[in-house]
This record gives sequence, structure tokens and C-alpha cells, in this order.
Amino acid sequence: MFTPQGPTLRELAVQALSSTEHGYDLLAPAFDRTPFRTPEPVLVATAAALEPLGPFGSGLDLCCGTGAGVGVLRRLCGGPVVGVDFSAGMLEVARAAQANQPAERPAGAPAGAPAGPEPVWVRADVRRLPFGPGFDLVLSFGASGHFLPREWPTLFGQVYDVLLPGGVFAFPIVAPPRVGSLPYLALAGFDAAMRLRNALLRPPFIMYYRPFQLSPVRAELERAGFTVRTAALPELGLTPQGSPRCRLVVARRDD
Repeated sequence: MFTPQGPTLRELAVQALSSTEHGYDLLAPAFDRTPFRTPEPVLVATAAALEPLGPFGSGLDLCCGTGAGVGVLRRLCGGPVVGVDFSAGMLEVARAAQANQPAERPAGAPAGAPAGPEPVWVRADVRRLPFGPGFDLVLSFGASGHFLPREWPTLFGQVYDVLLPGGVFAFPIVAPPRVGSLPYLALAGFDAAMRLRNALLRPPFIMYYRPFQLSPVRAELERAGFTVRTAALPELGLTPQGSPRCRLVVARRDD
């Protein structure tokens, strides 16, 4: 939920009328006090689901924002960890927050083992990643709505190229709400408002909630060369039908 220390309605309106990049630069100082930050239960559930698949060496947080996902990588990876985002404002907040956090040992490290290296923060467009193949684990949280379906092949291809053989690309994905339900209508209304905004104003602000669904995303990942499976995250709740509300997509580069 929004807090009194979070952005005002006017500030959110200014953000929505800006470009995607500049909008996040404006929101960055208050971002961690908004509902847009990935909730801690999602981070914890993701780390728990991935830990048995490790150990991992190096890690990359795709669209890292203020660094919530980097904390997960530091718990799972024994090697270098990188956060990449195109918003200079978000990266500035991430660097400042990291400076005030204690060093962390990776999960499973023996007591007394040295903490992992400090994360590196890189400003870049994730559709043109400035890395070669060097990562064992790539994570992404809450960024899917910023990519149009026509951009998925480029995005997933970039991730595939920066993973080492056997490396994993993982991200949580939420089950779509029942057609006609209040959440369904709310998401449909939001996406319609964003389409109208982008038809009338330039530069666009890309944020659409509904297109990123498991079936088309899985097909596109497989076309990029990944072997894909999912892991239920029941601790994040169930749908009215009793199925998990959230799953973790685990896409592996199997060369």
C-alpha cells in the first residue's frame, strides 16, 4: 500500500505522463514506499524455490530497480552479482541502499565464510545487454509489463546469450484473474487507459499488465532455446479454483 512517505497523486500523474525511463527517475526516491516494489513474500518464496537448484555462481537482476531482487541473488550466488536497469534514478537509490546494508553470505555457506562480493550496478537497456555469457542465474521481478509482446524475442534472446550453459532464467508470474471479476476489470481498465494515453501522448509510457501470461511467454522462451518448467509458489496464495496464484518460471539454457 502507499504510505504517507510515498509519492503523491500529483507525482504519480507526472510520472505517468513522462517516458518510461524518466517516469522511474522521478519515482525512484519514493519507489520503495509504494506497492510497485516487489513484496518481500515474493522474494522469499522465489529464493526458497531456487535454492535447491543451486549452487549458483554469478547472478544478474534484470530491470533491478532499487535492488530488491539483488538481495535474492546475494543469498543464492557465491560469485559476482549485477543489477541492470535503464533508470539512473533507480540505480542511484539502489547504490545508496546497498551502502547501508551489511555484507551477506550466500545461502549454505559455512559459518565464518566470507561474505559475497558487493553488487555491481549497471545502467543499460536490457534489450541490448552489455555482457557476454557469464551468468549462472538471471532473475527478474515486476518488469514484464514494460515489454510489448513483439519485444519478447529480443529480450529472451538477450537473456539466453548472457547465460552460461546450464544457467537459469527465473521470474514469478501471476495467474490471470477470472474473466469478469473485479481484478480482471481493473487490469483491463488500466491497460485500456495506458493504450489511450500512449495513442495521444509522446513519448510513451509502456506498462501493460495483461499480455504477459504463462502460455505465450513459455512458447516464446522455448523458441529462444530455453527448456522451461514452472514451480508452484503456494505460499503466495491460491486462486478461487484452488490452483497456485503465483508460479515461478524456470527457464534453463541447456546447450
